Amino acid sequence: MQGAVFRLPAVVACAALALAGLTTAADAQSPFQSSFQSARTSSAATPAVTRAALDPALVAGRGASVAFAEQEAENASTNGTVIGPDRKAYTLPSEASGRKAVKLTPGQYVEFTLPAAANAITVRYSIPDAPNGGGITAPLDVTVNGGAKRALTLTSQYAWLYNQYPFTNDPNADLLHPDWWITECQCVPSATTPAPTITKPFRPSHFYDEQRLLLGRTYRAGDKVRLSVPAGSNAAWTVVDLLDSELVGAPHVRVVAANVLAFGADPLGRRDSADAFDKAIAFAKRNNLKVYVPPGTFQVNRHIIVDDVTIEGAGNWYTIIKGREVALPTPAPDGSVHTGVGFYGKDASAGGSRNVHLSGFTIQGDVRERIDTDQVNGIGGALSDSTIDGLYIRHTKVGMWFDGPMTNLKIRNSIIVDQIADAINFHTGVTNSSVSNTFVRNTGDDGLAMWSEKTANAGNTFDHNTVQTPVLANGIAIYGGTDNTVSGNLVADPIREGSGIHAGSRFGAEAFAGHLWITNNTTVRAGTYELNWNIGLGAIWLFALEKSIDADIQVVGDHFLDNTYNAIMMVSDWPVKDKYSITNVHFKDVRVDGTGTSVVSARVKGSASFENVDARNVGAAGVNNCGSFNFPPTGSEFSLTDLGGNDGGGTTGPWLAPWELPNTITCDDRPPVVAPPAPSTW
Repeated sequence: MQGAVFRLPAVVACAALALAGLTTAADAQSPFQSSFQSARTSSAATPAVTRAALDPALVAGRGASVAFAEQEAENASTNGTVIGPDRKAYTLPSEASGRKAVKLTPGQYVEFTLPAAANAITVRYSIPDAPNGGGITAPLDVTVNGGAKRALTLTSQYAWLYNQYPFTNDPNADLLHPDWWITECQCVPSATTPAPTITKPFRPSHFYDEQRLLLGRTYRAGDKVRLSVPAGSNAAWTVVDLLDSELVGAPHVRVVAANVLAFGADPLGRRDSADAFDKAIAFAKRNNLKVYVPPGTFQVNRHIIVDDVTIEGAGNWYTIIKGREVALPTPAPDGSVHTGVGFYGKDASAGGSRNVHLSGFTIQGDVRERIDTDQVNGIGGALSDSTIDGLYIRHTKVGMWFDGPMTNLKIRNSIIVDQIADAINFHTGVTNSSVSNTFVRNTGDDGLAMWSEKTANAGNTFDHNTVQTPVLANGIAIYGGTDNTVSGNLVADPIREGSGIHAGSRFGAEAFAGHLWITNNTTVRAGTYELNWNIGLGAIWLFALEKSIDADIQVVGDHFLDNTYNAIMMVSDWPVKDKYSITNVHFKDVRVDGTGTSVVSARVKGSASFENVDARNVGAAGVNNCGSFNFPPTGSEFSLTDLGGNDGGGTTGPWLAPWELPNTITCDDRPPVVAPPAPSTW
């Protein structure tokens, strides 16, 4: 399976850089370099509850409605060190929620005040890798109000990737692709190959993981949860990013059902229960029953094939289905060299599966490396007329990957974290399906994606989801397709080679057709730095790489907050800049609060209209219009149409000045970056 990662051939990249007069990534991000606060002991009298490290009022009505309260460690009491902010890739603060975290050494702590009654917590953290890769484990003590200690065992076995795509777990590895363009090679523009040596480890990333813990009783608002690193910890440091606290209800019970225990499943996880699951499913189908998986940890080391069946757990805090990644003796026909825990519909070539309903359990994989041909996803295959509700998925390659054709799948109320690649991908001919009220954090590729490879996805919706800290690529990405919608989502803190919301004609996708509606979404701290191009992207960016984009694209009611570079970008690639265009794009009722550079960056031929697009705290010229870089005397090859009501701006005056219209060339390929202030109420 192809991941949504962008790579430029070396010669093309250098040609583009030579013309544009760009410098290297090393000096690109000084306004956002790390700052460190010295060790301190602070007091948080009122618990600071945030959403994507923002005041919840700034994102009201957007993103997933979740059962937990998020608290950032940098707002808690600690005698550790606050690290960040930093938006430069390959650093611990850049991958943290809000771009800050707290670093503890043995003997130090961070203490959170519960904002509401809670009996469960989730800790997002990072600890060092082993010197030669593979991870370590280390303890973290949890106390409430100074009471008895509960131990969390932290691990870095599922974190710390290195090198070039598709990455390695070996910090001592040489370049995986010595012929690829690498920004660290100082290739501007005299060389097209990397330097003969690189500093190792090369490009470490994907630093964080998270652990859940049931506290054993319910604590009240105002109680103090302290996370302490024991004096004897073998981790030289422990970074705590945030704590989620939650009041988990009683386990769900289904008495009349095919209970997997009756078929030999082991709730203690000592032996493999895959065969017992198969037997329970077969019995349930014969007798028109649901399958029930009670509280416990069930070991499953292969795919469970599902068709015309309902499987319910006791709740994703109670029913945990986990398995090892298992090497196959010979590669499977689809190219897999491993298998692992997962619930799979039948392949679309075999007719797919229908009437599958999965709810109320955790899927916990054992994936520690990225092998794109491996089917080691939490959910897979083709599922039509089906529902997925209330799952928690972690440590798989992709949380849910669907290969169509298939139709009418509804995914809702789920949590997907700590993935090697995407959280959810609708791939090839998925229609009339949706993802809603789902929370995604720490993916190794796109958070939510629709990829219309070979056959168009059509009539799908990503609605009211939250995507935080995708390490690579985009929060939400749409690759071609017809009549799809992205609405009401919250996307925060994309790290590199992508940004918040993306629509791209690339990866062999079918052309955009009909409409693409991108409405009422909020992005924050997006507009990342594109390491391959050495330029800043937009929080929302459209990319015409393999075809022109001329479908009706409506961007309405969206808010782009605290953009590292641009808020909006429309771009093509250098070899096809005179071949493909972007047209028929309409921005309306949009708010832009803070840009490091421009509101709009155009690096393609085409046009777009703007109506009631209000901006403030704009760091550079409101419009950076390079067109397709031919600089004809008639003006830029990209035209902006002012439909009125486009107010505000920044240090350079109105963001959409009359003299810029319709196609004045205002190209500054590397405008100085001005770090915007924190977002505030409009």
